[in-house]
Amino acid sequence: MGTIAAVHHAESHFTVRYDVGEIQYSFPEADQLAPAYAVTVHKSQGSEFPAVVMPVLSQHYMMLQRNLLYTGITRAKKLMILVGSRKAVSMAVRNAVREPRHSLLIERLNEVFNNAMRRRMS
Repeated sequence: MGTIAAVHHAESHFTVRYDVGEIQYSFPEADQLAPAYAVTVHKSQGSEFPAVVMPVLSQHYMMLQRNLLYTGITRAKKLMILVGSRKAVSMAVRNAVREPRHSLLIERLNEVFNNAMRRRMS
């Protein structure tokens, strides 16, 4: 995540400050960036923010999972605000079931490995 540090209208570019340094983007490149005032829990993994506001609503019960709640809470450095109901938080804490991922990663790795072995054998 970065912060817009400067806008240079005359040169048609802007500068974004990241933890590791600054990068300049041309105005047409702006559509490749996503504003971070609203980020999903998944996209926030690996990042921290001074303050986090996280909706926890029973209307979205499929998303009420302990691991998602934990990830959202641990993104906050100083301030964490949960917006919703105690019932929804309780549902999330009790729901430790993780749905299986359907990425086909194992099958793809096996295919790559088997193809490499076939090429090596021939």
